[in-house]
Amino acid sequence: MDITFLGTGNAQVTACYNTCFVVSDGKCRLLVDGGGGNQVLVQLERAGIAMEDIHEVFVTHKHIDHLLGIIWVCRIICERMLKGTFEGDAYVYGHDEVICILEDLARTLLAAKHVRLLGDRLHFVEVSDGERRTIIGHEVTFFDIASTKAKQFGFRMELGAGKALCCCGDEPYNEREEPYARGATWLLHEAFCLHDQADIFHPYEKHHSTARDAAELAERLGVQNLVLYHTEDKTIAHRRELYTAEASQVYSGCIYVPDDLNTVGLE
Repeated sequence: MDITFLGTGNAQVTACYNTCFVVSDGKCRLLVDGGGGNQVLVQLERAGIAMEDIHEVFVTHKHIDHLLGIIWVCRIICERMLKGTFEGDAYVYGHDEVICILEDLARTLLAAKHVRLLGDRLHFVEVSDGERRTIIGHEVTFFDIASTKAKQFGFRMELGAGKALCCCGDEPYNEREEPYARGATWLLHEAFCLHDQADIFHPYEKHHSTARDAAELAERLGVQNLVLYHTEDKTIAHRRELYTAEASQVYSGCIYVPDDLNTVGLE
C-alpha cells in the first residue's frame, strides 16, 4: 500500500496545491478531498493515477480548498461512465453537510446526462461519527474531529498486520480523537507553519498547529510515523528540511514532509 500526495498546502497557497491525497492498495484507490478546483485532474494525471481506478472518494469537510475539486472528479467519472471506460459504480463519502452540498452542486452544475447517473452509478453516501465501512478492501472508521470552524470528519484505516493509518483532517488534534489516533502506524496531521514563525503566520488564530505542536502530539500518542501537511508555502524551497528539524526536536519517530506528487509506502 502507499499514499500519493496530490497537494500539500493550505487554502491560500500558490506554490503548491491544496492538501488532498490518494491511498492505494494495488489498483484500488481512495481519493481523500479534491483541492479547490480542476487542478486535481492535472495532479492525478501527473501522478499516473487513472480516473478509472478511483471508485471511492472521501471528503473531510465543506471548505472550498477540499471540496470544489470533487465536482470536477465527479464530472470526469460520469463522462468516463458514459463512454464505457469506467467499470462499475463510484462512491463519494462524507458527513451530512458535505453530501448535501455535493449533491446540490452536482445537480446544479453538471450536465443532464451526468445528473442521470447520480444514485444510479455515482453515489453520494452520508457517513456518521464512528461509522465503519470497508473501503478499498480495508476497514475504515470515520470520526468527527469536533471542529470549531466547520463540521469535519477524519478517518482511521486498518492496513493489516496490526497497522493503521489515521487522518486527523486539517485542524489540531482534539482529545476525542484519541481512540483512533493513539498508537497509529501513520498519523497525518496539519502543520500550518514552523513554531518559531507562529508570529508571522498566526496559526492559532486560524485554528491550526505548528510542526512542533504536531510532533509533540505524535510523541505523546506513540505514533510510529508522522506526516506533516497542509502548510504555508513561503518556505517551500526548504520546507522539508525546516519542518523535519523542528519536529525531530520533540518526536522520536519517523517524520515525513511530502512535496506535491510524492508517494510514500505504508510499510
